[in-house]
Amino acid sequence: MEILPFLILPFLASLILTGIHSYLGVHVVERGVIFVDLALAQIAALGAIVAIIAGMDPHGRGSFSAQPFSPLRALAAAISPRKPLSASPMPLLLLWPFS
Repeated sequence: MEILPFLILPFLASLILTGIHSYLGVHVVERGVIFVDLALAQIAALGAIVAIIAGMDPHGRGSFSAQPFSPLRALAAAISPRKPLSASPMPLLLLWPFS
């Protein structure tokens, strides 16, 4: 338990950064700015998680199974009809970048 005093400052810094990023993130979403590269990176990470859960080796050929996720999501975003951003918080809760 002697490590707890050492970790208190990084913990407080993480709380402050979380508050700052949440506040600024709300303003970014209100303006309708969507960072497509970050959204596609999150979808690729989802593909990697699915591959690991399926039992594939993350350091072997199983790492390539995540590659179809990003192009499929980009294709879905390209063919989906555009609609205005809604004022509901549901897209924020789902973290769905192309709502």
